[in-house]
Amino acid sequence: MARRGRRGRSGAALVIAMGTLAAACAAPGSDNPQPQATASSPVSSAPTCGTEPITMSGYFETGFPLPKALTTEFTKQHPNVTWNLREDQFAVITQNAPRVLADNPPDLMRLPQVSELVKDNLLKNLDGYATAFGWDKWPASQLEQLRLGQGGRPRGEGSLYAMGLNSSMTGVFYNKELAAKIGMSAPPTTLAEFDEVLEKAKKADITPIVQFNGGATGGLAFPLQNLMASYGPAGPINDWIFQKPGASIDTPSNLQAVQHLERWIKAGYFQKDVNAVDYATMMSRFIDGQGLFMFNGDWESGNLDKQMPGNVGFSLMPPAQQGGKLAAMSAPLTFGIAANAKNADCAAFFLDWVATDKQARTIGVEVGGSRPMGPADAYMPDVASDQVTASTLAAGADIAEDNGAMDFIANATGAIYAKSWTPQLQKLVGGEQTPQELLKTVQADYAAQVEGN
Repeated sequence: MARRGRRGRSGAALVIAMGTLAAACAAPGSDNPQPQATASSPVSSAPTCGTEPITMSGYFETGFPLPKALTTEFTKQHPNVTWNLREDQFAVITQNAPRVLADNPPDLMRLPQVSELVKDNLLKNLDGYATAFGWDKWPASQLEQLRLGQGGRPRGEGSLYAMGLNSSMTGVFYNKELAAKIGMSAPPTTLAEFDEVLEKAKKADITPIVQFNGGATGGLAFPLQNLMASYGPAGPINDWIFQKPGASIDTPSNLQAVQHLERWIKAGYFQKDVNAVDYATMMSRFIDGQGLFMFNGDWESGNLDKQMPGNVGFSLMPPAQQGGKLAAMSAPLTFGIAANAKNADCAAFFLDWVATDKQARTIGVEVGGSRPMGPADAYMPDVASDQVTASTLAAGADIAEDNGAMDFIANATGAIYAKSWTPQLQKLVGGEQTPQELLKTVQADYAAQVEGN
């Protein structure tokens, strides 16, 4: 039961001393900033947005309030900057990204998988900005997933091509009132306990798991990756996502995870129409109290604190064995600057502001529900211990302690999510695919896409 104490940290225990990072003036518009930074003042000659009127173009994801909340606050602090924003669902962004970046390059864009975009020279190399603003002094693990080698591979090393508005993480949200009805007073600490709770919920006529799996980017990848984290270590999965030579997703522990997911499907733990449910419908059903659990990311924490105050809990997926290490999908909410962006310097200044400004970091926690990027000693707002945001922040600390952060399995290649994971998982739900063949098919698709690039 040692893990239970770690999951119980309050938000107040996570407060970090405030650090400040003041930006001095410099002429905007330099395409490749190469300032002479100093250890005491890394931003002494960093670009800014200047004082002349600027209209920033952004291409953001529909349904996620954090980016718009940040741009609104940024304009309050920098009135010369206004925003022209376009929004699409993530599946549409995934399909449109290369064309948009090439034909109508935005200053700031929510990014899907980035390897092919780097290979095609569609994203700006941010190394100069990292030096100018001191991003290279942040904990290296924050930026690892955003670094790519020459030609877009391998990931995890090389130059910086993207930044995160925060560090997001997936886990398991649960409805406290429904949990109490079946005697669940605290999150399960092993996978076997989790299974027992699912069965209790079903017998009580409560939908055990509300999940989405419709459209081109289905959501059964969330519980699947959580099960992968229960059965095996994070390292080999990251190697696969980062396209390390010889890496494979078709491993014995991952097969156990897919087989376990199949057992959940056959047991009726998901709603019957899961393959027809989109993300918005899943959220609506969970908020309406139509299911006990939901596999989702901490980006919904602020929303759930408002919609279901005091009635939502969050935990990491428990390991298969008591006392096992914790792991979870934990990755930056990735944004990039188009290679030919008109206002690249201002976009970079905005990204630095998101990570270092006190009000921006407060928005990142209260609206985004997760830990902002930035210096190790940067300001963190206090969070009431009864809010689900406190639980997601504490879980993030647990993942850091166990070195269990994984990128999302959908990020291995630009097409793997829409063209392989989603259709294969939809077939698994429909009884048209086996766990063994699912992993073999995804691995074959992955190899073809990697070799094709």
